[in-house]
Amino acid sequence: MNIRNTTAKERMLKKIRQALLQKRDNPYLDFEDSPLYKDEEEALDVTFARELTEVGGHFVYCDGEISVIENLILLAETLEVTKIFAWEPSIQKLLDQYGFPVYTGAHHFSEAEMSITSCESLVARSGSVLIANAEGGGRKLAAYPPIHVVIAKASQLVMDVKHSLRRIQEKYSGVHPSMLRLVTGPSRSKAVENEMVIGSHGSKALYVFLLEDRF
Repeated sequence: MNIRNTTAKERMLKKIRQALLQKRDNPYLDFEDSPLYKDEEEALDVTFARELTEVGGHFVYCDGEISVIENLILLAETLEVTKIFAWEPSIQKLLDQYGFPVYTGAHHFSEAEMSITSCESLVARSGSVLIANAEGGGRKLAAYPPIHVVIAKASQLVMDVKHSLRRIQEKYSGVHPSMLRLVTGPSRSKAVENEMVIGSHGSKALYVFLLEDRF
């Protein structure tokens, strides 16, 4: 075991826990007028975890693939869901390696209770997830099932949307996906009598499993 790496993980987890426990007013009151910035004293994962939680999402840190599977099993058992869908080959390969059962086709999709997808990037400043149809799940898996689980890598964290779009340009070399969707927490709407409705045009719950790949 690498003691240096373990220590770094412990320090990071401690910061994340502290950030999630702290409740404070919006730190970006002048968001529209403030310049976008790249350098931050706070780690991106800490910022993302706090902001995701603030908008109603759920953050799960995973220090390896086994941790991802263990947390998925716990989540499925806690929420009592069995109809779980994953259409991306990379996600299917990960889950199949450990025997986690999912539907890999559209059969029974109308009964879907949970979807598992990857993403293009995680935007720390707003706690958002950028999803593209090029990843295989597209809009359908990210919007239809009431529970959406995103498995992302820590190396996909960026500070702002502009950094996320820059990665899209570099990855796809000018041939961009036809659909990009920025997901910020569970879907919500006040269109009917100004009452907040969760899951009105998308998933009712968003879970981001952050898979550590930096150590």
